[in-house]
Amino acid sequence: MSDTTVIAGSAPRSFRRFIERFPFLPALVILVVLLALNGLFEPNSLSYRAIRGLISTYLALILLSVAQTYVIYAADLDLSVGAILSLVNVGIIMLMQHLGGSPGGVLLACGAGILIGLACGIVNGIVVAVLRLQAIVATFATSILFTGLALYVLPVAGTPAPTVYWRTYGGTFFGFPFVFYVAVAIAIVLFLIARTRLITQLLSVGDDQQAAYQTGLPVTLIRLKGYALCGVFAALAALCVTGDTASGDPLVGGEMTLNSVAAVVLGGTALSGGVGSVTGSVFGALIIGLISSLVFFVGTPSEWQNLVQGLAILLALMVGVLVGRRAKS
Repeated sequence: MSDTTVIAGSAPRSFRRFIERFPFLPALVILVVLLALNGLFEPNSLSYRAIRGLISTYLALILLSVAQTYVIYAADLDLSVGAILSLVNVGIIMLMQHLGGSPGGVLLACGAGILIGLACGIVNGIVVAVLRLQAIVATFATSILFTGLALYVLPVAGTPAPTVYWRTYGGTFFGFPFVFYVAVAIAIVLFLIARTRLITQLLSVGDDQQAAYQTGLPVTLIRLKGYALCGVFAALAALCVTGDTASGDPLVGGEMTLNSVAAVVLGGTALSGGVGSVTGSVFGALIIGLISSLVFFVGTPSEWQNLVQGLAILLALMVGVLVGRRAKS
């Protein structure tokens, strides 16, 4: 009788520890199921060309979800990531046009775009962490500010990117698409960042800010760094959007903000902070992309596609949350 009790009790504990160590596992299962369903309704969706298109199209959302993850680690939120993306997008487009579209000018504009994202992140960090305004309200306000700046820089969408930029982004080198090299480089960067003290500190702040402060951690500086890192990755997402669309649009990131939050939650990161993983956010972004594809492949009428896609994302969120709750109970 006692042996049976031990075995019955150990299974939930082992499951809980497993989920705590790998919070992205529910998202991985959902991702695999969606890949199978996409392949069932459209076999060509699993082809090399289709996978390349999926990565190229959703790489920006993946990066934006990663950006959002770093601030959510510390129990913060950034509703301005889409606006930062838009501002960097139009900023580098205008810089490239001004510099003549040469390879050197393109690289200089990309560097300037990253600095713009960093500056926006620092502004958010100052407003939220230093001035101690509520993150959801403060970043909503800065999103309006950044969108206004983007509209000032480029009032009307459509200014094209230099040919060398979009041809490089959509090109193939040594038999592999350029976006694959970008994805590998990003994976390496994320792997290195995950092993820095900053990530541990962000998670500590998100788990218990007061306890982190009492142990001597510079909580304000840590949160500020989280927002700065978020701004940099939002800028990198803008570089991908610019390569994918080959044009500037001051409102291109508007719909991506809430998608980035949904991707983070789908990936198992808690909005309350202290728990989560960047890997899960990547899976979450891909889940959103695959749901969009599946809705199209099953032949959903155009007027119903947004409704069905929203319901599917909601269902995926519910599954992930329920699994997480079971692991904690």
